[in-house]
Amino acid sequence: AVAQGLAALRANQPPQALTNFQQALQADPNNATANLLASTAAVELYQGVQAVQYAEKARQLDSQNWKIHTTLVAAYSAADMTPQRDQQRAILQQLHQNGPSDARQATGFLIEMFPDGPNRIDAVEEFEPMGKFHTYYRFLVHQPGGRRFWEIDVQSNDFDQRSWAASHPSQAGQGQRQFQLTGHGDKGQEIDYRMFSGQPDYDAIRAMVVRILKERPPAVPSR
Repeated sequence: AVAQGLAALRANQPPQALTNFQQALQADPNNATANLLASTAAVELYQGVQAVQYAEKARQLDSQNWKIHTTLVAAYSAADMTPQRDQQRAILQQLHQNGPSDARQATGFLIEMFPDGPNRIDAVEEFEPMGKFHTYYRFLVHQPGGRRFWEIDVQSNDFDQRSWAASHPSQAGQGQRQFQLTGHGDKGQEIDYRMFSGQPDYDAIRAMVVRILKERPPAVPSR
């Protein structure tokens, strides 16, 4: 049942996947892998309470598996458990600095999945600003069938930051930066949405992205 559930997850069929994992857990409630994957399927279904229950059970059963923390972040997000979510984010940052090699090599992690009409948004936090434009967060927009067709990035490149810091020395001295929200389509489309200054606070940025998607929803390009 676990293998069937994993295949269903990969086929973008989370309801079937969750059913398979639940069947596996009926036979073996202490199967850490089945609990962890059941949490992942529940996250994809926006079932936060179930996602937390399965992920916390997986942590109890396999406390040394650092990847469980990545699932806990998304599960706590789905359940609107923000303090617990942020605690897990901090743990992941520590693991990225001092944890096992695969944790140190990881570039980022999923904070949450949330709906935008029929589409699904995967919000990804980078462990360190990525690329020449220094991307802090990525919001990946998927169609119902799972195809990713749009992405909104939160960037703060050093070139723009230097001129902004020169004009805003007090704010720069407090560790603030200038950020850009940019959109990118899978057919090469690009949109500059807006700029803002301050700290890269995830919840504030998420609210901006939700507003942008409502005001300027990306068109799905023809196949």
